[in-house]
Amino acid sequence: MLWTSGSQDTNGASAAVAEAFRLRRLLRISSLLFLCTLLVSGAPEKHLSVYSTAANYSIPLVQREGHDYVGLLELLEPLGRVTAKADNSRWRLRYNNVQAEFEVNKARARIQGRDADLGGKFLIENKRGLVPVGSLSALLPRILGGPVSLHEVSDRLFIGSVATHFTASLSGDNPPKLVFHFTAPVNPTIATDAGMLRMTFSREPLVGPASPTLTFGSKVISSATYVESNGAAVVTVNASVPVIALFANEGRTLVISPTSTPTPNATPAATTNALPAPQATAPVPPPAAPAPRRYFAVVDASHGGDDHGETLSTTLAEKDVTVALARSLRQELESRGISTLVLRDSDANLSVDQRAVFANADHAAIYIAVHATASGHGVRVYTSLLPYGEDDRGPFRSWNTAQHPTLPLSQSTASAVASELQKRQLSVRTLSAALRPLNNLTGPALAIEVAPQGSDLSQLTAPDYQQLVAGAVATAIAAVRDQLGNAP
Repeated sequence: MLWTSGSQDTNGASAAVAEAFRLRRLLRISSLLFLCTLLVSGAPEKHLSVYSTAANYSIPLVQREGHDYVGLLELLEPLGRVTAKADNSRWRLRYNNVQAEFEVNKARARIQGRDADLGGKFLIENKRGLVPVGSLSALLPRILGGPVSLHEVSDRLFIGSVATHFTASLSGDNPPKLVFHFTAPVNPTIATDAGMLRMTFSREPLVGPASPTLTFGSKVISSATYVESNGAAVVTVNASVPVIALFANEGRTLVISPTSTPTPNATPAATTNALPAPQATAPVPPPAAPAPRRYFAVVDASHGGDDHGETLSTTLAEKDVTVALARSLRQELESRGISTLVLRDSDANLSVDQRAVFANADHAAIYIAVHATASGHGVRVYTSLLPYGEDDRGPFRSWNTAQHPTLPLSQSTASAVASELQKRQLSVRTLSAALRPLNNLTGPALAIEVAPQGSDLSQLTAPDYQQLVAGAVATAIAAVRDQLGNAP
């Protein structure tokens, strides 16, 4: 009996130890799975950039079967009339007059009665038909009836003859200027660092030269490289001095040149205050003196007084919408601790020169002009398009190129604003334009032009839509306030 009893105790202890090890093993596995989940969820979402004559857009990619997959219906929707229907294991698609049929877990499809190889299994998830990205170069010409070029490594898809090409060459010697000529207007995101200027083309169908590296034989601007990755094309200019980019020819020409070096005896006022060129008529001072308080942001409601702006409807003028938007933006900015002045807070007449003088005198960290329009959808974000060939001379900065030193910061701020608007599911475009008074401002400056999301113009005066736009802009400004606060 004692032996039997002892055996039971021993077996019970062994079982307890085994159970403890099992629980520890399960806990360890659960912890690893949890960490893996965190890592996966924190990974950036991949997108396929699509360029066509109908639209330029991007759609998300998903990892399945060890490959990148894309929703075929989502890919075709911006291009034409398309419908799809899931029927058990089959998925039928109709694009314009082309019919295609796919079967789950099969690597072949039928398009207009002919077989097409997908190079991987067809999948259905929530009635969405997923095809391997690698199949698009063979699949889409059969559906669209035209040429398609897939850059699979960089997740870029070109439909038709839409590619934008460029050439680059040095012009002049002292100082040298690197001139890019593009076959279509471009508007890249520009970032600068010591000895480098990087242009990221995420919206344009830019393709590179035969050689990814261009050399120029200059000690100041030595070379440029072209690479594609993550749905974008990137051109990096390597230089031995700080450089800046200026647009010309309606965005078809981009000039990279060394930034001007301020003279040692120059006073802060001489380097920051924009004055008209001697031959130009001096702008009339604004009707009201600048407030003694220094504001971080100046928000400018465009038009006003006799200038009604765009006639949005028979009863609605642009000047009235911009005031409401400017007030909403001030409220959103100040709720984030950003002191803000609305430059035109009444139905007053202000010329563009007056607006520039007023904003420059206030030395605000950021100037935001507000416009409204009945055309298009969503929001357009503008930065200055500086005239090419006008150099600063003497102790004063040219009135027409006063934006020159802070243009890169204006562009990076505009990019931050556009990104925040996109997060709120708003259609957004970033553009460069000769939109006064942006050229005449000595600090970071941008303009936003707000259109309704749909066809209902009353949305422009809807408080919830105005707050949606204003909140996105304010959040972006708050995110980059440190960079803006350190602007020269």
